[in-house]
Amino acid sequence: MKPSEFEHIIRAAGAIADDQGVNVTTSQSVPGKFPDAPTALLVSAEADVFPKNNPEWADLIVGAIGEGTSLPSCQS
Repeated sequence: MKPSEFEHIIRAAGAIADDQGVNVTTSQSVPGKFPDAPTALLVSAEADVFPKNNPEWADLIVGAIGEGTSLPSCQS
């Protein structure tokens, strides 16, 4: 996943959950901390995210921008 795709997922997840804080788990947390990481660390097409202040909205995010949508897969 390109850093721009990662950033788009974070912005979209935050907007869906009306939450400025979004937690990212799994290997896709790497681009958030290290945008110039080696390509081998950026191959996953999934980003596991959940809103920091509204974690119960994680399923809503998956339904809106998860697997099968036009964004890279976002799992919760």
